[in-house]
Amino acid sequence: MDEKVSPEMDRVSHDEKNGAPPPENYTSETGGRRGSVALNIVENPLTRSSHAQAVADAELYAESHGMPEHKALFGRAALVARDPGSFERLQELDETERNALIYERDHKWHGPTMLWYSITLCAIGAATQGWDQTGSNGANLSFPAEFGIDSGTGRDQWIVGLVNAIIFLTAGLIGAFIVDPLNYYLGRRGEIFLTACCLTATPIGSGFARSWQGLFAARFVLGIGIGAKNATVPIYSAEMAPARIRGALVMFWQLWVVIGIFLGFCANVIVKDTGPIAWRLQLGSAFIPSFILGCGIWFCPESPRWLMKHGKHDKAFRSMNRLRAHPIIAARDYYYSYVLYNEELKLARGSGYFSRLWDCFAVPRIRRANYGASTVMLAQQMCGINIISFYSSTIFTEVGYTPTQALYASLGYGAVQVIFTIPTLFLIDTKGRRTLTLITFPLMCIFLLAAGLSLLKTTGSQGAQIGPVVLYFSSVRFVYLFTIMYSLGEGPVAFQYSAEVFPTIQREQGMAWVVCINNTFAGILSLTFPRMSAVMTRTGAFGFYAALNLIAWGMIFCFVRETKQLTLEEIDQVFSVPTKEFLAYETGTWLPYFIKRHIFRRKIAKPPPIIARANEGPDGEKVDY
Repeated sequence: MDEKVSPEMDRVSHDEKNGAPPPENYTSETGGRRGSVALNIVENPLTRSSHAQAVADAELYAESHGMPEHKALFGRAALVARDPGSFERLQELDETERNALIYERDHKWHGPTMLWYSITLCAIGAATQGWDQTGSNGANLSFPAEFGIDSGTGRDQWIVGLVNAIIFLTAGLIGAFIVDPLNYYLGRRGEIFLTACCLTATPIGSGFARSWQGLFAARFVLGIGIGAKNATVPIYSAEMAPARIRGALVMFWQLWVVIGIFLGFCANVIVKDTGPIAWRLQLGSAFIPSFILGCGIWFCPESPRWLMKHGKHDKAFRSMNRLRAHPIIAARDYYYSYVLYNEELKLARGSGYFSRLWDCFAVPRIRRANYGASTVMLAQQMCGINIISFYSSTIFTEVGYTPTQALYASLGYGAVQVIFTIPTLFLIDTKGRRTLTLITFPLMCIFLLAAGLSLLKTTGSQGAQIGPVVLYFSSVRFVYLFTIMYSLGEGPVAFQYSAEVFPTIQREQGMAWVVCINNTFAGILSLTFPRMSAVMTRTGAFGFYAALNLIAWGMIFCFVRETKQLTLEEIDQVFSVPTKEFLAYETGTWLPYFIKRHIFRRKIAKPPPIIARANEGPDGEKVDY
């Protein structure tokens, strides 16, 4: 049971312009405040100290942690972090610092070259996962025949499923759980370099396999590398990115996953006419993005938060300085992270691996974050997108199309994912993670079900059935619309959300757990789909996953909380609200508002979110207190 947490503030104002009454059970305040205010205000620990004390504490921190030359800088940065909305009135700032802060505030995407280089390089590493999926997608057309496992018997179907699934099973059950020791001893950069080497060698090894057992062994090791990389790269990106655009920058991960899917389909098409070695080239080509990642990672700075956690404070600040446009911005972000990291330490029950892993289930605040992250990771597999990612080429050939037509149809699917992931870069930090998933899941259910039903339609043409993803048939609209909805919601949100919700202390353990969930269920899907589609038919399998979309929507409604535009440390307080209180707000306040406003089109005031920043309304507008 979650313990009861009393809100620090209970404030509400409403939009008086439309004359609507404030929501029920809220207390109005006077004083000319603009916009809505939250039930619980995210607390800034620096506000507990006076102006002078905040400066003194920051200067003492700099002196005692090997940075005496930055003593005055940290004092000024503490004042900015203490009241970020009022920095222009601080007399301690010089003109250059004030202008840098103003420019940052007014230019959302402002950042140094090193920030963009580091985020982009990590995103390129994500392409490995997508490329591996689509390489096996194309290889499924020919490697079963090469190894004599194409008879269509139950045994052969399970073997093909196992060869495809093993990279996800080992990623989830092995790779995700070696993240903590690898990060501890090698750092974020060292761990990424090691896994990049693994993911460069193993696809090449897959291409030289002489039996299905040899291919299985190469993909077994490949999966371990994928799991370790998947758990570290999003964390590394999240720890480098500024809060105001963290969602968009970390979402480069998903963008490059789908770019990897598209490039993998491109490679499948390019090598399709190479004869019996085509499947070997399709699997082996996945080494390309990992090779680029391994070569480029050593030019990136180490994660400032990782260095801080390991007591290397001077190096941590130098790293942050490389990732921010001005020293005052770097000092503000770094010192605020340090202050809130100390707040997190009060929740930690131990420093050992298993004690920190247990905290993800035992500490209420961390457990709620675990609910949310586990939900979005599981929902990514429940939605059914990987039916198409893993087996689209096979599905298309089974409904009457040639292998070449199937590869081109799959290429179109990959292109749709890339195109419609890009708009989410601009939506994820404005509309929010929770909102995007709640809107898109019901539509995904409808379109996937329609795609499955379209398989029942027969024609007198070449195919006995209409394939749902072939461009010149009208049923293409359903799977492409399903893919568009996935790309605008669950696809980008899953890894981005999971990377940000855990406290710094438990971040490796929390991310390892949810990556285990994601990859294990991806493996189960890949393993079972060949047999499921044979027993239930393709239509039945599509319908099964369409129903899971509705279940996933309910899970997201109950467990996923909004985190847009909060720092990684402020998110700690978002999950301090007990689950019972959160659900009461969602069902008693938000849902009635949504129905009245968006279904019955009534012009009513928007209720405040359950958590918001102290100096912002729910839509991001500034509120003067």
